[in-house]
Amino acid sequence: MSAPTFRRAGPDDAEALSRIGAETFAETFGHLYPPEDLRAFLDAAYGLEKTRRDLADPAKAAWLVEADGAVVGHALAGPCDLPHDDVTPDCGELKRLYVLKAFQSGGTGSRLLAETLAWLERDGPCPLWIGVWSENLGAQRLYGRMGFEKVGEYEFPVGQIRDREFILRRG
Repeated sequence: MSAPTFRRAGPDDAEALSRIGAETFAETFGHLYPPEDLRAFLDAAYGLEKTRRDLADPAKAAWLVEADGAVVGHALAGPCDLPHDDVTPDCGELKRLYVLKAFQSGGTGSRLLAETLAWLERDGPCPLWIGVWSENLGAQRLYGRMGFEKVGEYEFPVGQIRDREFILRRG
């Protein structure tokens, strides 16, 4: 297995980004939802047209993680739209960060997170935000090591299911 490489995604990566987004979300959380709820969510959140819009938005940036000729992870960042009273237009958000299980626990997620956060703060320090599932303890530990603290909660809908999400902030 080759060491993962990281690169900024561009318009030509829409299909790969859409595919890895749906694959990593389903691998990580798919067991929590009825199949029809999961499919509808994946189509809305990771569909090709949505992915193209994200890649075309100059306020957002996406990354791909590749290893052995395949895409194995991704991240998406941009302006914060989490439901919290302290969010302002100057706030950045890590919107997504997923790595296939076979590539976790080797520092890949930490490297991807560091690169994404550096992009969010490219013009200087600013408040950074993350929404994370309340039961995703591994991600919460990673974000805690990067200086994020819980500042709120909200419900994240996946079909008829409403997940309890924590809102984390740094800065």
